[in-house]
Amino acid sequence: MIIRSKAFLLVGIALVTSACVSGRDIEDVQSKLGEIEREVVDLQRVSSTKQGVESLEEAVNTHMQTLQRAEADMRLTLEQLTTQIDQLEANLEDTNYRLSQLSQQIAATNQELKAFRSSADLRGAAGAGTQPDASTLPSDPQALYQAAYNDYLRGNYDLAVLGFRQYLEDFPNTELADNAVYWVGECYFSQGKYGDAIQEFDKILSSYERSDKVASAQLKKAYAFLELGDTSQGVTQLRSVIQNHPGTDEANLARQRLEEVG
Repeated sequence: MIIRSKAFLLVGIALVTSACVSGRDIEDVQSKLGEIEREVVDLQRVSSTKQGVESLEEAVNTHMQTLQRAEADMRLTLEQLTTQIDQLEANLEDTNYRLSQLSQQIAATNQELKAFRSSADLRGAAGAGTQPDASTLPSDPQALYQAAYNDYLRGNYDLAVLGFRQYLEDFPNTELADNAVYWVGECYFSQGKYGDAIQEFDKILSSYERSDKVASAQLKKAYAFLELGDTSQGVTQLRSVIQNHPGTDEANLARQRLEEVG
C-alpha cells in the first residue's frame, strides 16, 4: 500500500508540473499501479508461506525430539524391568529347588519312624560317638538305606558313609544303589573332601547313566572342582549340565553359578 501511495504522489506531481495530461497517460499509470499491487500481494503470500513452513518444521523437530527422549526412557525402563524379572525367576527357581530338597528331607524324617526298631542299634552307636559293627546294621535294605540317610541329615557323615557302603555291598542291584553312591559323594562334599566327592559323582555318571541323580551328580562335581580352585574344570562341568540337562533345576543353578563365576 505504501508503494501505491507513493505512485499516486508521483502522478500528482506530474499533473502539477505538466499543464496537459491525457486520459491515456492516467490509465497507464493506474495499470502499472495495479501490477505493483499484485506483485506486493504475491510477495506477501510467498513470505507468509515460507514462515509457515519454517514454523511447521520447527514444531515437527521439537515433537520428534520429545518422542525420541520418551522412546529412550521407555527402552531403559524396559531393560530394567527385564533384568528384575530375570533375577526374580532365578530366585524363584532356586527357591523351588530348595523346597524340593526340604520336601525330600521331610519325607525321609517320616520314614525314620518306620525304620526306628531296625536302626536302633545304629542310632545308639552314633549317639555314643563310636563306629558301629557291621553286625549291628539293619538287614532290611530299606531300613539300612534309611538309617544311613538319616545320619546324613543329622550331619553324621562318617556313619552315613559306612551305612551307604554297607548297603551297596549287601544290595548292589537295587534301585536305590545309585542314590547310595550319590549320598556318599554328598557326605564327602559336606566334609570338604572334594576329591573323594568327585570320584563318587563320577561313579554315577559312568555306572548309572539312567539314574535320576545324573544331573545332580554332575552339578555337584562342578561345585567340587570350583571349591578345589579348578575353575576351568568347574566351568566345563557347569556348561555340560546346561547342555545335557536343559530345563532342569540343576541347569538353572548351573547357569546362575556360571554368572557368579563370571
